[in-house]
Amino acid sequence: MTWNLFIVFAVSALLLWTVGAWAAWKDKRRVAYVTTAVGQAVFFAFIVGLWVSLERPPLRTMGETRLWYSLFLPMAGLLVYSRWKYKWILSFSTLLAAVFIVINLLKPEIHNKTLMPALQSPWFAPHVIVYMMAYALLGAAFVMSVFMLWKAKSDKSVISEGMNICDNLVYTGWSFLTIGMLFGALWAKEAWGTYWAWDPKETWAAATWLAYLVYIHHRLCPKASKRFALWVLVANFALLQMCWWGINYLPSAKNNSVHTYSMQ
Repeated sequence: MTWNLFIVFAVSALLLWTVGAWAAWKDKRRVAYVTTAVGQAVFFAFIVGLWVSLERPPLRTMGETRLWYSLFLPMAGLLVYSRWKYKWILSFSTLLAAVFIVINLLKPEIHNKTLMPALQSPWFAPHVIVYMMAYALLGAAFVMSVFMLWKAKSDKSVISEGMNICDNLVYTGWSFLTIGMLFGALWAKEAWGTYWAWDPKETWAAATWLAYLVYIHHRLCPKASKRFALWVLVANFALLQMCWWGINYLPSAKNNSVHTYSMQ
């Protein structure tokens, strides 16, 4: 599988996801499930083909992780739609997946087959894949929070009606975040001999995990401000971006972090 075929698989998957999003709005649930799932299979087939071609998991570079983000956004949308029947979620997830696909078409960042020894651990793939799923769900919570803050200017009731959506997305995303951190600790123990070394990447990951835990505890307080909770989600998403890719541009990470292999 070569990168030149990406546009074929990506466009095919996007068309299927778009049909699924349309079907969800029209309450055609069977069509929504089938077309979205087939779109997932098409896009995943490309990832598997690229995996075989590179002879390693396509998880090393930002371009490669964007592939997984594009895959997991519709998957997260489908899970949320299946559980809570939000009609808009498949449209939202398809739109975000399209954004990352376009970025990858313009800036692939797919490197060679070389994989440094630390990335050859069996914990590497599950750690990154689970994190990508968490990012997809928490990214959806961020967009929903921004929408509600904007919409509340004309309709204050929208916050009360929409908070459960953010809560469900955060609870699920935070669970994946927790599992991802545990996988990362096991990977670190195997690769570097310690579960946790307060590497810059690990520090930001811990800060992000705690920040979403703050949101969860805040929402459990009966008289807690819902508007404040939404702003917490906005701030948390900024931490998430720093943890995901911003850390690569910090001087401390460039000089000291063992997680800057994607920049080499």
